[in-house]
Amino acid sequence: MNVRSSGSQPIVIEQDVVLARQTARKLAQECGMRLVDLTKMVTAVSELARNTMVYGGGGDMDWQIVEDGMRTGLRITFRDEGPGIPDLKLAMTDGWTSGGGLGLGLTGAKRLVEDFELDTAPGAGTRITITRWT
Repeated sequence: MNVRSSGSQPIVIEQDVVLARQTARKLAQECGMRLVDLTKMVTAVSELARNTMVYGGGGDMDWQIVEDGMRTGLRITFRDEGPGIPDLKLAMTDGWTSGGGLGLGLTGAKRLVEDFELDTAPGAGTRITITRWT
């Protein structure tokens, strides 16, 4: 897998969540995503950026445009040094939300992308990587 381009931006305040959505939209367009795929990626980014700000106490969004054979994808990682997710099983339950976000929760964001990786531990922060392919 090759990385064509990459970058990072902080997610600390509400405006950063808006910027994360705008960045994801621009990058998805650069990848040549169809509108429906672009919308799914931007929606997942919105939910995860908000979670990073609200529950993680702020963090960073790292992005990469990646190529794997004939496919081009957008890979985005959200990372924070917050309290971690205490009950991952509950957090990954359909319909569960701790409130405040779009109500998609982690499972909703997971359904919107092809690849979803989550690494968290109480007291160790959270790292979520999502990828959507063209």
